[in-house]
Amino acid sequence: MASRRDEIRMTPEEISGLLADELTAQVATIGPNGRPHLVPVFYVPRGAGLATWTYTKSQKVANLRRLPQATVLVETGTVYAELRGVSMECDVEISTDLEEITAIGQELTVRMLAGADDVATSASQFIRAQAAKRVGLVFTPTKVVSWDHLKLGGGY
Repeated sequence: MASRRDEIRMTPEEISGLLADELTAQVATIGPNGRPHLVPVFYVPRGAGLATWTYTKSQKVANLRRLPQATVLVETGTVYAELRGVSMECDVEISTDLEEITAIGQELTVRMLAGADDVATSASQFIRAQAAKRVGLVFTPTKVVSWDHLKLGGGY
């Protein structure tokens, strides 16, 4: 049986659309014991990749300081015929710039509170206070694998 891999691969525009539509990514870094450390994060799309913020003292930041690489998974679907996703091997930049961290926090808040822009705007003081305890993480893909089982039309 021939592989249908090429049939389900997403275009760059489809990948951008998926990243814009979804809110949560699974991020895998390598822990101090050499095993994957997997955590969910809320994110904002950034070019072909994404960005988020997290506490400076988190395990993922400690892992990324040792090895600034991660694998990121964004996926959706509840049955095989609906599965859509993108897996990205990424280089990761850790930002300590307060303005950049605050901007990421603001973007995340606006995204999470879609349609409630007034609430997101009024949260700016809180976001700035939180940014002082956090770093920004910018994920730049070096390899991308994608799939969209909707393209199979219900067949396998």
